[in-house]
Amino acid sequence: MVAGVALVPNWSAGAAVTDDPTVDAATKATFQRLADAVFTDRTQTLVEGAGQADTRHTSGFSGSVRLSGGQTQEQKSALDELRDRRSRLARLGETYRAGSTKVTLDATQVKGRHAKVAVTETTTLTYDKAKANSPKSTGFQAHHELSFTADRHGDWQLTGIQDTDQGYLAVNQVAKPEVAKVKTTADDGPPSAARAATTWPAPANKKNLTTTGYDYKAMVAYAAKYWNTYNPDYPDFNGQGAGGDCTNFVSQALKAGGWKHVPGYTNDFHKWFGNSEIQSDSFVGVNEFSWFALSSKRVTSLANVYQLDIGDVLQMDFNRDGSKDHSMIVTNRDSRGVPYVSYHSTNTYNRSVASLVASYPTAAFYAYRT
Repeated sequence: MVAGVALVPNWSAGAAVTDDPTVDAATKATFQRLADAVFTDRTQTLVEGAGQADTRHTSGFSGSVRLSGGQTQEQKSALDELRDRRSRLARLGETYRAGSTKVTLDATQVKGRHAKVAVTETTTLTYDKAKANSPKSTGFQAHHELSFTADRHGDWQLTGIQDTDQGYLAVNQVAKPEVAKVKTTADDGPPSAARAATTWPAPANKKNLTTTGYDYKAMVAYAAKYWNTYNPDYPDFNGQGAGGDCTNFVSQALKAGGWKHVPGYTNDFHKWFGNSEIQSDSFVGVNEFSWFALSSKRVTSLANVYQLDIGDVLQMDFNRDGSKDHSMIVTNRDSRGVPYVSYHSTNTYNRSVASLVASYPTAAFYAYRT
């Protein structure tokens, strides 16, 4: 028997999370495996000689369940703190040569796109070089409530962990860091873009073409070369049922001008990447591009569409339903201050923004300074 475990009373999950018997076994198993990985990573970080990977077990999760962007950051902060704790314990003469963690599911509750999961964690840590008359291991049970949210694809993301026991923290638990709280509040929700006015003339907002590190002329040259053709280094989404190639084309032009890949999961809007084999949603999707561009600070919203300059991006929501429909890149700006855009899907080169405003007077416009 592991020292300490027998002293922990049994715990009833019913008080916090009411079990929903209609939740299918596969969903429950998916939640359980991710929870097990999270707490296993925390335990293993305390073991002497453990690797420095932030999320050795959790890094294997994608698709149907994974850590949210905010929870990934919070897990990283927790592991950093636990590495420091391991060092402090070692200076006091306490080290662990092995650790094991098992997580069992106590209750699962799903309401729409939100789920609450109560789990019990059972952890054992084996002392390194235990002295005579000293215990060979230490162990504990801890109880947690996990929050999951389903994204627009129906894939579950772990968005929060609450320790539900009363009393002192277990050896692999950490207090919630304030920095992580700040990051998680906005991390998991896509940012909203500000609508741009279409009145002429517009207030001055001159673009500095030299200080950002991007090559705006290269963006324009790329758009000029491929506006009516399709670069074979990327897939063509302009076919029937493919969804349109407009954002894919804009992303390619931005990449040609110096935008760097941010690798990760394809459906994480904090990531941006694209090549012939794989593309993030933010590389090819209109709304997802906006979410990435704003959250990454690669763009800022302009107050008026006539403030756009070369290399900037214009998006439109034709029916003003809140979901953007079309992306374009600015490839010219004339002496009057009128921008011109180029785009795919109805392949077009240097169309004036004035003609777009005139053609779609009820549309919503979104202008981004790159």
